[in-house]
Amino acid sequence: MNSDDLPLRDLRLIVTGGGTGGHTYPALTTVRALRDRLEAAGHTLDVLWVGTEDSLESRVAADHGIAFAPVATGKIRRSKNPLKLASPENIRDMANVPIGVAQARSLVSDFRPDAVLATGGYVAVPVGLAAKLCGRPLVVHEQTVRLGLANKVLARVAARVAVSSPSTLALLPDGARESAAVTGNPVRPEVLTGQADLGAKGLGFDGHDPALPTVYVTGGAQGSAQINGTVRAVLPWLLERANVVHQCGAANLEALRGHASELPADLAARYHLTAFVGPELPDVLALADVVISRSGAGTIAELTALGKAAVFVPLASSAGDEQRHNARHLQDSGAAVALLEEVTPDHLRTAVDSLLSDPQGRERIAARAREHGRPDAAERLVDVVLSAARG
Repeated sequence: MNSDDLPLRDLRLIVTGGGTGGHTYPALTTVRALRDRLEAAGHTLDVLWVGTEDSLESRVAADHGIAFAPVATGKIRRSKNPLKLASPENIRDMANVPIGVAQARSLVSDFRPDAVLATGGYVAVPVGLAAKLCGRPLVVHEQTVRLGLANKVLARVAARVAVSSPSTLALLPDGARESAAVTGNPVRPEVLTGQADLGAKGLGFDGHDPALPTVYVTGGAQGSAQINGTVRAVLPWLLERANVVHQCGAANLEALRGHASELPADLAARYHLTAFVGPELPDVLALADVVISRSGAGTIAELTALGKAAVFVPLASSAGDEQRHNARHLQDSGAAVALLEEVTPDHLRTAVDSLLSDPQGRERIAARAREHGRPDAAERLVDVVLSAARG
């Protein structure tokens, strides 16, 4: 699809999706990209975000000046035991779904959007169904290599489905597969603008040795006890071979500081421990030669767009085991290293050593990762939304 073929006009959009950053931030990035494109052509975008009350998406919408309306929603708690699916909590929450559909139908009817964009999460179900009931074109976006529960439902009633990986196409219903688009997962544009030479300076990392590779360790904003503990166990070995920037989460900072204080001075100088990496993140990512992280869809989108060699430690409790599927997909493609089974210091050391000791092999993995990256994913998804709105 050529975006130049899509006539632009003032647009009204309902966006829905949330519960986690993996659903929320791709929606926000797409809204920003759509608004920028319309405003550059002299048009306006009127947006209403429909989500769960007192949620991440409600706070993100407020922070970015986007109108927000809440609806009731129900979360289905997964279990391998079918009897547990009929738990009192599931039954209570499932009763919220028709209430949420009725609320969403009223919102859609009143707002009269040209299109509805759903990025997943349980709140997307009532809003997506309301779009169908009101005859408004629904665009569904899937961030992971597998279909989430909400998107499995909505793909059957959507005007268009956008996926992040070609491998997801085979999982779509027949009707949705024919008109689906592979857009990739929208990445915050600022992530792509980092400058490696500013990375250490922005952190105040005075002991950074530019002659050695740099490893960036992150467990997400809150940190990961599993990643922190495993990295801590291999830290002296790792610091003999690399600089380390370790984003550990506020709750883990003091314990790790105590451990770092026992390191030899020459190794400790190459270790930068921080609770959180903020505006300097793009520069830190540009600086990193190897990243040790979880394998959520957003993380993978950013690291592949940047072409980074990564060691993924999937979160075992992720919905539908999606992080393990994400990591396995890249490892099978030669685009990452993943700890898919037991996570031990020995396993991590072996995985990281394969990247640090072989710079050419590391670059091959980074190049493969870049092949999977779609830095223009937001623009591609905007094309799909405009196409659906045009009918």
